[in-house]
Amino acid sequence: MTHFPIFRLALVLAPVLLAGPALAQTAVKLEGRCEKLVIAGQDLTSTCKGTLMNTVSRSRTSFDFAAEGRALSFSGNGAQQERTEETDPLQPINLVIPSETTKDGVVQGPLVAVGACSFSMPTPGKTAITCEANAAKGAYAGTFVTDTKAPPGAPAQ
Repeated sequence: MTHFPIFRLALVLAPVLLAGPALAQTAVKLEGRCEKLVIAGQDLTSTCKGTLMNTVSRSRTSFDFAAEGRALSFSGNGAQQERTEETDPLQPINLVIPSETTKDGVVQGPLVAVGACSFSMPTPGKTAITCEANAAKGAYAGTFVTDTKAPPGAPAQ
């Protein structure tokens, strides 16, 4: 029997969670390594942090990447999640939200975008979340890899 990590469960259940109460929100912090971060065509991979947030709130799902002084959120309607193959769900993206910390605080600029985030089923050693989108200000991309782990208390595989 295969056991999925808790974040995978949140990703798979996103459409079910969206059908719940209007204020339902789920956030999962993933630990691992950021292998790619591009904001408006600028490669920020070298400053990308080793955490990724996956948030489901109302009808939206987002994947939030962070770098020194910058962040990027890929956001889409969670109910539209598709499967490209039996094992790889695909989340269509219609917004990117780049943000930057300035002396005046955090500046965000939501942009209409066309793209998708895909996340592989957990395999021994790693699970990858890959997002790509295009918007008026350029190309946006992020790849995050995390170790797969069974939920606490789950039997060994």
